[in-house]
Amino acid sequence: MTPEALATLHAAAFTDTRPWSAPEFAALLTSPHVFALGDTCAIALGRAVADEAELLTIATDPHHRRQGHARTILQAFEAEARQRGALTAFLEVDEANTAAIALYLAFGYTQTGRRAAYYTSASGVATAAVVMAHNLS
Repeated sequence: MTPEALATLHAAAFTDTRPWSAPEFAALLTSPHVFALGDTCAIALGRAVADEAELLTIATDPHHRRQGHARTILQAFEAEARQRGALTAFLEVDEANTAAIALYLAFGYTQTGRRAAYYTSASGVATAAVVMAHNLS
């Protein structure tokens, strides 16, 4: 997917926080450690370095939610991370995003930390990031 397509889907999915722009996606994709997966329904952007992978973002088009696309793209992220040698996956998720947290818990991710006032909504409300990890081996 192009940076423009990634940014378009990201903007559709993240309406309460600032979505990532095409130049931001393009800059990330210049790294050989960063990989993008997905289609017009759902995307994931990850980074794998040494034996660790980070889920940088995951997004599902609002018109395609509750159809298993997030589950499928998370499985693809984990498979690609393993292929790149990662043994552990990490992510940060807005504590208010209960649907995403439920997905990650179902995949075996556990909370390893919390970053207070990490995210700010469009209305100016600050929420914490829940830091989660999952053993990929």
